[in-house]
Amino acid sequence: MSKALIIGAGIAGIATAIRLSVKGYAVEVFEANDYPGGKLTEIKQDGFRFDAGPSLLTMPQYIDELFQLAGKDPSQFFSYQKLDIICKYFYEDGSRITAYADEVKFINEVDKLTGEGKALQQYIKKSSRIYELTDQIFLQRSLDQPKTFFTWAAFKSLLHFGEVDTLRTMHEANSQFFGDKRLQQYADRYATYNGSNPYQAPATLNVIPHLEQHFGAYFPEGGMYQIANCLVELAESLGVEFNYRSKVDEIVLKDKKAVGIKVNGEAINADIVVSNMDVWFTYHKLLSQYPQYQPQKVLGQERSSSALIFYWGIKKQFPELDLHNIFFSDDYKTEFDYIWQKQTICRDPTVYINITSKLKPDDASPGCENWFVMINVPSNKGQDWEQLIAEARVNILKKLSRILKVDVAELIASESILDPRSIESKTSSYQGSIYGISSNNRYAAFLRHSNRSSKIRNLYFCGGSVHPGGGIPLCLLSAKIVAELIG
Repeated sequence: MSKALIIGAGIAGIATAIRLSVKGYAVEVFEANDYPGGKLTEIKQDGFRFDAGPSLLTMPQYIDELFQLAGKDPSQFFSYQKLDIICKYFYEDGSRITAYADEVKFINEVDKLTGEGKALQQYIKKSSRIYELTDQIFLQRSLDQPKTFFTWAAFKSLLHFGEVDTLRTMHEANSQFFGDKRLQQYADRYATYNGSNPYQAPATLNVIPHLEQHFGAYFPEGGMYQIANCLVELAESLGVEFNYRSKVDEIVLKDKKAVGIKVNGEAINADIVVSNMDVWFTYHKLLSQYPQYQPQKVLGQERSSSALIFYWGIKKQFPELDLHNIFFSDDYKTEFDYIWQKQTICRDPTVYINITSKLKPDDASPGCENWFVMINVPSNKGQDWEQLIAEARVNILKKLSRILKVDVAELIASESILDPRSIESKTSSYQGSIYGISSNNRYAAFLRHSNRSSKIRNLYFCGGSVHPGGGIPLCLLSAKIVAELIG
């Protein structure tokens, strides 16, 4: 039986382990932390539970598919509910928009507030068209295989390439769709789903809202961390062995071929090695003795943005808030200029609040809520984070207190913080960038590191730092592509 070793028990590493096990490989996973999931983990403190990382589930069919591959009924192991409200949006002028999952209801909501319901309908239609043209060729397949481009899907995409909208930025496209600034912000914010700048990223990223509006947004029973737990349970039932507190020191090569890894000085042989570690660290730490194999151009690309997260136990319940909530900055352009040009945080950042106790009441003490409060920030390049965190905390509290008309600071019963430095140390994400490289140019989709090495045989890559990108759905697709490449 051929043996595969996987470095990292992030969601893509777990999914790859399942797929290779189904194919008949003996699979071992090595994880530096004492828990699986990578960024998809949880925090418990003072009677509150928080999903520490990803907070939105879309495309759950990719999770179901893993159970089906193993011959199991997904519903027996993993349950989730579809959200009626995708997100609530709050603006500085006092207006609010509820993004209903029901398209007609959402369009009517927007039309009542802005009169641009028809524009939203066209925007949603455009998002669907971009998905239709890009899914099979750009998301589902490896881009380094010539046969990818000799298919009907590829021909159709190339024939209608102009509709993919690569030549305009997201903001240019969205400002032509919508005259209302609030709707422009709604549409532009989707650039942050892969850590990019809507004033630079191509309008192709307007595909993202289709994933929410058409396929829906969901909440897993037990919280987001249950995704990792359920998939580990599935993997172990297939014979996958997980090794925690097992930091990989080196990928072992012989004659330009990956033949194993070293863990605590011990060599472990394998036929296949798959790295779920950030590709930058894979080369600079695990393959540091082989600089000739480092793809300098790829590794030197601009990193995605990072995040500053406050996990607050709140001594009050807010009926006007939902599971997902966005409090927009008054000047979106300035906010992104600060992140990308000035590499710092503006005084009025857009604030995202995730409250899982809305759907899972035991995540908070009675009468309380668990607030996951996040702002987008630049990746770590040596900024004075202690000062930035202190200033951001004050500004966030002022903003939320002003809009919610209550002193939020007085309601905080528990607090912990995650910043770009701790994101890097806990998840081996270079500079704390959440999504690997940014998508701030029209060729970004083609510039991500591929899912296998072009110079080292039997070495493969999965996860958010490589093709097709970051976020749970794309990480799961990276696992699918790797398994297909291995054969």
